[in-house]
Amino acid sequence: MLRVVNLSVKVNDRNILNNISLYIKKGNVYVLFGPNGSGKSTLLNAILGNPRYKIISGRIFFKKKDITDLPPYERVRMGIGIAFQNPPKISGVKLIDLLRFCARIGNYSEDEIFKLAERLNLKDLLYRDVNLGFSGGEIKRSEILQIMLMNPDFVMLDEPDSGVDLENLSLIGKTINELLQEDKKSGIIITHTGQILDYIDADYGVIIYHGRIACIGDPEDILNAIRENGYEGCIRKCLTNL
Repeated sequence: MLRVVNLSVKVNDRNILNNISLYIKKGNVYVLFGPNGSGKSTLLNAILGNPRYKIISGRIFFKKKDITDLPPYERVRMGIGIAFQNPPKISGVKLIDLLRFCARIGNYSEDEIFKLAERLNLKDLLYRDVNLGFSGGEIKRSEILQIMLMNPDFVMLDEPDSGVDLENLSLIGKTINELLQEDKKSGIIITHTGQILDYIDADYGVIIYHGRIACIGDPEDILNAIRENGYEGCIRKCLTNL
């Protein structure tokens, strides 16, 4: 589904990622761990094709096609979707209009928009400006709804469990897991707390540390090792087990 080969990326003339390689098969879900500033969000933005993230070297392949030089809208049309950690507030654009645009990409009907909005407790927000006055949980649920309506083959989620209460976390986590299970979608999920793993069936955990992949393994084992030993201790344990 996705192959990242020796990818190095810079932002504002600062090198963030160094020789990152990942091979994600159809149906595989990867969870990214790492301290702030390690390069997790940079990797997602590079896969999306955000022009602020300059690829110095390496290639990105999606569905066996080289997409390294494609603009973001072409990658989205091919089936890549992303939910951002801090999506913008958009004055003058109603949430329902944004959802209708997403639904056209995923071939969903108007009725299905309202059904999914009700499922995510968002029906009362449909005619408000996007994210203006939304709570943290409402913003996260809105992002998930947009992703569901776009129906991408490859889903990228940047900290879907941050800034939400336990009730919202349960709803978001269960919805994400159902989305990923549908048609054996693949994905990458960034998490700091690891709480989302209570709801999602992830295949691999990856630690990104100082812009490099430092460890790959079972996501629950990696999370427990981070909690017990910190990132450096977990990485040392990974290297010892090689």
